[in-house]
Amino acid sequence: MTIRLPDPQGALRTYEPRTEPLSLTAEGAFSSRTVFSAAHVVADPCADVSPDSPAAVDWDATLAFRRHLWSHGLGVAEAMDTAQRGMGLDWAGAAELIRRSAAEARAVGGRIACGVGTDQLTAGTTAEVRAAYEEQLAVVEEAGAQAVLMASRALTAAARGHEDYLEVYGHLLRQATEPVILHWLGPMFDPALDGYWGSSDLDVATGTFLDVIAAHPDKVDGIKVSLLDAQREVDLRRRLPKGVRCYTGDDFNYPELIAGDEQGFSHALLGIFDPLGPLAAEAVRVLDTGDVAGFRALLDPTVELSRHLFQAPTRFYKTGVVLLAWLSGHQSHFTMVGGLQSARSLPHLARAYELADGLGLFPDPKLAEERMKTLLALYGVDQ
Repeated sequence: MTIRLPDPQGALRTYEPRTEPLSLTAEGAFSSRTVFSAAHVVADPCADVSPDSPAAVDWDATLAFRRHLWSHGLGVAEAMDTAQRGMGLDWAGAAELIRRSAAEARAVGGRIACGVGTDQLTAGTTAEVRAAYEEQLAVVEEAGAQAVLMASRALTAAARGHEDYLEVYGHLLRQATEPVILHWLGPMFDPALDGYWGSSDLDVATGTFLDVIAAHPDKVDGIKVSLLDAQREVDLRRRLPKGVRCYTGDDFNYPELIAGDEQGFSHALLGIFDPLGPLAAEAVRVLDTGDVAGFRALLDPTVELSRHLFQAPTRFYKTGVVLLAWLSGHQSHFTMVGGLQSARSLPHLARAYELADGLGLFPDPKLAEERMKTLLALYGVDQ
């Protein structure tokens, strides 16, 4: 069987899908790295909502996908940007997601960390930003989950300089009951975060970031860096206080960063580990044995798919992630909260399918082929 796929110029080309998925045998916990998958939310396709309405979530499918990730030994990073925080999922929806997912994690023994932000605010003073963070931190801690202090659009707008970042984060870290993960999300993921930590000069911003950590090392489990700059991440992780982890958020360079070098390595908190979950888990277990070459052999071929999904405008990577979840059979439809399924072109989605199929990511390649043909037909592409 073959399938006709559109290329970037709109011409149709013939592709022959795989007939068998990649054979994976991974099971059990990891020993060498802490690995989180930032998980997407599944929309309710039958809800009568508009792009401006509160998100309508299919809770059964959303929680089932988290159980899928936990079953492979991955931790779940909940209510992060992959879950469309600030792009379709508001704070009320995120709070419900946190409570439900944390309860599910307890039930199955899964690891979970949840995003703490300020998205109940559109603007405000630094005091109001701090209060918004406090409200969300309380929800996460009450749910029994680890907190991830996410970058705040409102703080970017309100802060007069690096002193405000030091004050707000210092206050939050002092009151956190358990060590948190600090998240530095670059403007390629969210343009409203340009100049975070008080400067658009990344060297200056890094200095402020490290000052926050140095003042409260006992309250910082680790940092998640999403700047898509491998060397900057390596330089930063080498400057961290002892015991503070670096969780790579670099969806372009993750194999080399997780593998590490003679001076250290990165753990992982990645959106690309949503569609790569089982394969990523297999790779990490190979790394657990000390087989770096085997780890790279499994994970390096996935980078082309990841760079495709996360190509500019990077913030729309979620569309490809949800497409692959649908094609893999993890949900029954290709619908996203906020109507974000329309954010990528048909040629982009077709290439995502081709790359994922080539990697053997689809548990049922025939189902993936049939669903891709259905999507193509909706766009008027005859087979």
